[in-house]
Amino acid sequence: MRARGRILFWQGGSLWIGQGHGRTRRHGHHAHQVTLPFAGVCRFRTEEDGDWAGFAGAFVHSERPHQFEMEGLEEVAQLFVEPETAEGRALARRFADADVSPVAEADRVATLAMLLGAYRAGAPDPEMVAAGRAAVAALADAPSSTSELDPRIARSLDFIRARVRSAIALSDVAASAALSPGRFRHLFVHETGTAFRPYVLWLRLNVAIECAMRGGSWTEAAHEAGFADSAHLSRTFKRMFGMNPATLMLQRSPRAPGAARLTASNADEARS
Repeated sequence: MRARGRILFWQGGSLWIGQGHGRTRRHGHHAHQVTLPFAGVCRFRTEEDGDWAGFAGAFVHSERPHQFEMEGLEEVAQLFVEPETAEGRALARRFADADVSPVAEADRVATLAMLLGAYRAGAPDPEMVAAGRAAVAALADAPSSTSELDPRIARSLDFIRARVRSAIALSDVAASAALSPGRFRHLFVHETGTAFRPYVLWLRLNVAIECAMRGGSWTEAAHEAGFADSAHLSRTFKRMFGMNPATLMLQRSPRAPGAARLTASNADEARS
């Protein structure tokens, strides 16, 4: 896979926007994924040797293994939304339980309209984040301030986020929620859709990407995010995004000093 663009994070989501070409490895991740080509189609498949299906806009449910492919150098926006957020829950209700579902053309056009003005203008990160969050809220049709998350799990997520750069024991997180480890483990999966350890790795991966976007090496990013080493980070990145983080190269936007742009060159994985 080859891509060039920007990655912007906020709590509970992120926006990846730019150009892409090629194919990822089969992978899966904690967040729901919304893929919106600016024009034309992208292709997905959920089985290693399965048939490819084309989408002008696609919604991929959390934790569903898939491959993603774009033929030719195409522009695309990808929104990642954590399923335990209000928007994530609303998106899960909106779309069928199929692994990959189409996004209606009217929704694709309206969502992209919220993103393209800021993107084309090379807007600084805060403006791009605001555009990304507005796009997610509109597509989910849910107020960002509303959450159905169990308050005990909400407290535990705050506890995890505050300590994600260091070792985190499940027993300590369970205690922060006033639950036994066994009860916490069960409730955590019910509320977030994933187990405790993969969730921590997902958060650490996002921290590592943000570090790399600030100019750090992937070794530095691994240490900052609490990975055992850069090899652990690389394995996690491949498993969750289907590509090798070492192939990502950063550029600075001349319109927004300090805002990072991302280049990914994954020719070695184009037909893996």
